[in-house]
Amino acid sequence: MICTRRSHKQVWNIWKKTLQCQRHHSTLVDQARAKLSSLGHGQVLLEKDPSSGIAVVTLDHQEKKNALSGSMMVQLADIAEDLSHWKEGKGMIFQAEGDFFCSGGDLTTVKAISNPDDGLLMSTLMHDTLTKIYSSPLLTVCLVHGKALGGGAELTTVTDFRLFTETGEVCFVQGRMGVVTGWGGGTRLVKLVGANRALDLLTTSRKLDASLALEMCYADQTVSSKDRLAETKVWLQERLSYDSEVTQALKRIVVDARDLPFEESLLKERRNFSPLWGGPANVRALKGNLKHK
Repeated sequence: MICTRRSHKQVWNIWKKTLQCQRHHSTLVDQARAKLSSLGHGQVLLEKDPSSGIAVVTLDHQEKKNALSGSMMVQLADIAEDLSHWKEGKGMIFQAEGDFFCSGGDLTTVKAISNPDDGLLMSTLMHDTLTKIYSSPLLTVCLVHGKALGGGAELTTVTDFRLFTETGEVCFVQGRMGVVTGWGGGTRLVKLVGANRALDLLTTSRKLDASLALEMCYADQTVSSKDRLAETKVWLQERLSYDSEVTQALKRIVVDARDLPFEESLLKERRNFSPLWGGPANVRALKGNLKHK
C-alpha cells in the first residue's frame, strides 16, 4: 500500500509540475506578444489555396533584407496557429520576397529588447511558433532564395524539406555576433545533419550554398530563381496526391517517430491508422482497386 500511495503521489507531482511549466510557458508567450507586437515594420503574409491544399507563407520586409521585426514575429505566430488547425490543408511553402530570404532579427527590434529578460521572452515566442511549424500536420518546404543568415538560417531548419535556388545560401553566423541560436535552430540542425556537422556549421559559420547543402542532405532539390515558387509548388504537389486526412496522418506518424520514444510512437501510429480504416478514402481506394494499379 505504501508503494501504491507513493506511486500515486509521484504521478500527481509530475502532473502538477507539468501544468505549472505549461502555465509559465503560456505566460511568457503572452508577455512576449505584448512586448513585440508594436516593434518594427514589415509583414508576414499567408495565402491559402483550398483547391490544392497548399498555403504560402511569405516574409516581406525587403528594405531590411527580410529581417524579422517584433511585429513580424507575432504575425508569424498567428499564422502558425492558423495553419495548425487547417483541416483541409496538405502543404505549406515558406518563402520570401526580394533577393534575401532572411537576414535574422531586425536591428530595430534587437536594440529595443537587448537584455536577457526580453531575450528570453523573444526566444520563448519563437520557439513556440517554430515548433508548431516543425510539428505541423502539413508537409512543409522552405524555398531558400538568396541568403538566410543567423535567425534566417534557423528558419530554414523548421520545415520538412528545403529547396534551394542557385543563389540560395544558409549561414549560421550567431557565434560571430557573440550569441548562440535563439530560435531552436541548433536543436533542429542536429536532427537534420547530425551532431558533428551541426557543430562544424555553428562554430565556423561556414556557408551552405546549394551544392554543399545537397551534398550534406540539407537541401532536397534545386529550382530556378526565375520560376522558383511555381517549381516548388509542382515539386510539393507530387507529394500531396492523397486526401488531406491521409496526408496529415502520414505526417503525424513521421513527426511522432522523430520526436517520441519508440513504444509511444507505435501507439500513436495505431491511433492515426484506426480512424482511416474503412473511412471514405479507404473505401474509394478499395472500390477502385487502386492497390494493383
